[in-house]
Amino acid sequence: MLIKFKIAGNLCYLSHTETMNMFIRACVRAGLNLRYSRGFNPRPKISLPMPRSVGVEAGNELLVVQIQDEKSDLDIDQLKVNLAERLPNGCDLLDVNVTLSKKSIQPEQLEYLMTIRNEFLDENLKDRIENLMARKTLNIERKVKKTHRFRTIDVRAFLVSVEINGNNIIVQCKVSNTGTIRVDEILRLLELDAHKLSSPVRRTNIKWSSN
Repeated sequence: MLIKFKIAGNLCYLSHTETMNMFIRACVRAGLNLRYSRGFNPRPKISLPMPRSVGVEAGNELLVVQIQDEKSDLDIDQLKVNLAERLPNGCDLLDVNVTLSKKSIQPEQLEYLMTIRNEFLDENLKDRIENLMARKTLNIERKVKKTHRFRTIDVRAFLVSVEINGNNIIVQCKVSNTGTIRVDEILRLLELDAHKLSSPVRRTNIKWSSN
């Protein structure tokens, strides 16, 4: 089952684990017949193919849920209503689709929208964007998970475009099996931080593929 949703407001501060737990509770309360992993600590087979950074709103997210029911046995419209009623304010259900395909769903490209306060929308910002896009390499230091070590990564190949549209900066990013550029890394490269933004960063227009 593929569930598309958007998340905004205070819910954007949920961690990946908290977001997963929110959906697990909602699916169980909505009566979904979930598939579980085997072993001593079985867990529902639910995944978010593109984890969202804390503090980032999202307008086109995808949740993959494995269920035991046959497609013909499901009332999709009622299922959507039941699930939507059990999600908190700030998380809106966009679509529910049941598929028999066993192919994995992977993101290919995504977009970040950053709204800049007027006083920080100047020529210096425009120059930084031009300089970034003109470079052939963009080496950054990325912390290795669960360690105090850092490694150098060239993120230029993940940065497709950076454009200014009014007070918005629109950043198109490529996603591959080697990873992608993170939103905090984009802000660092643009020399932006929270007080220069008039609203949370928003992730939109994710393009998905099945393998």
